[in-house]
Amino acid sequence: MAMKALSKATIYQVAQLAGVSIATVSRAMRDSDLVTEQTRERVLAAAKQLRFTPSRAGRSLAEGRHAANGIVFPDLVGPYYAEVILGYEATAAGFGSSVLILATGGRTDADAAVRELATRVDGLTVMGQTVSDEVIAELRLPVVLLARDPVPGVDTVRAQNARTARSLVEHLLGHGHRRFTFLGDPAGSPDVRGRYDGVRAGLKRAGVEPADLVPTKGFDLEAGKEAAKALQPGTAVVCANDELALGVLLAAEEAGLRVPQDLAVTGWDDLLAARFAGLTTVRQPMRELGATAARWLNRRITDDMPAAARRRVLATQLVVRRSCGIHSPEVHR
Repeated sequence: MAMKALSKATIYQVAQLAGVSIATVSRAMRDSDLVTEQTRERVLAAAKQLRFTPSRAGRSLAEGRHAANGIVFPDLVGPYYAEVILGYEATAAGFGSSVLILATGGRTDADAAVRELATRVDGLTVMGQTVSDEVIAELRLPVVLLARDPVPGVDTVRAQNARTARSLVEHLLGHGHRRFTFLGDPAGSPDVRGRYDGVRAGLKRAGVEPADLVPTKGFDLEAGKEAAKALQPGTAVVCANDELALGVLLAAEEAGLRVPQDLAVTGWDDLLAARFAGLTTVRQPMRELGATAARWLNRRITDDMPAAARRRVLATQLVVRRSCGIHSPEVHR
């Protein structure tokens, strides 16, 4: 006669046998400092007797968690956001967490939407200037900031902007450029503001006139084409991202302007299209930005002990191609 398969032990059975709560079982299995050694030994003995193997779902249930976290974006349009999401979701999935995504662009109820999302997740990653510092401070769950200025007591992950922008300006000055225009809206993005500040600092150090600022309505290809109407031949154009720069390249071609002879054009991000277009740009670790935020948030969700807020600035890299005046193979600096 075939033997009847034994049913798998549950965390409730372990808790009952050890005489503790399911939350204590979960903490004991994770070797938490909140559980005494005597209690831990009792729980582990019960788990061994019942042949209990903890699951991610069981741990989440025991700790009153959702097994999900949220990420708040300014927008979801464009390859930059797609790359960050890929890095974030892949890392969160490795921790057994699903991801709820909220885009605040164009919403009049952004604050309310973020507060509502916070009730359905174990932690939040907030990207860019999506909600105010006051909203961040009132959220009663783990939070990580991404591509945003720090808020006291909150972890922050950013990419290097100002320093690499100064290096970009120094390179353009080395080509003899003295007239500069910056395309983008520094008021709408901490990242863009950092790039603009770096350009200004580099020009000031060289004793060159400040760059003209052409604010853009968005950061996509069409916004770049529209902004290009304000450009004059003989200008070095520093764009806030690659999509704007690619729009400038298209507009220049339509206007009969040669790049780099009539216009030097640079971008930021190093999208795949930038490589085919020969665009000088700044490479930033888009997927690693998302992955780092997901790792830090998971640590905040699962760690019982409080820790000081962390700050990390990921390195970016100037990538020189033909759009700024160089015709030799790609050079990295």
